[in-house]
Amino acid sequence: MPNTNASFSPRMRSDELKEQIGKLERLEHRTPVLPTLDSFDEETEALLGRLYGDSHKYLEAYKYATVAESEALVNLPESAQEPMAKDLPKTAVQQRRQVLLGILTEMQDMEAKEVAMLTGEDREDPPSI
Repeated sequence: MPNTNASFSPRMRSDELKEQIGKLERLEHRTPVLPTLDSFDEETEALLGRLYGDSHKYLEAYKYATVAESEALVNLPESAQEPMAKDLPKTAVQQRRQVLLGILTEMQDMEAKEVAMLTGEDREDPPSI
């Protein structure tokens, strides 16, 4: 949304998704990833549930990504390119990121449309005669 007041910057829903993606990238580069991924998954599922509802397809896709089974749900290209021996923890982290990036892209498109619809709505133009 456009900043009309320099002292106020609205918090966008996509900002929360960006923060989760940043957390995932930081977690990925740590060696003992699994203990902290559980709390990350709980936090992300709670966020998606709050943004979209508990029965939305994004929440389901994310849950499948946590067990590296989301290729079919979100048409991920890696499924055809992976070797037979899979590294499931690494694949699960990659799929988490891809699912979140897909959700973020759609959220940003939706927010851009909202901004376009709301821009100019509060104009105080003189009445036309």
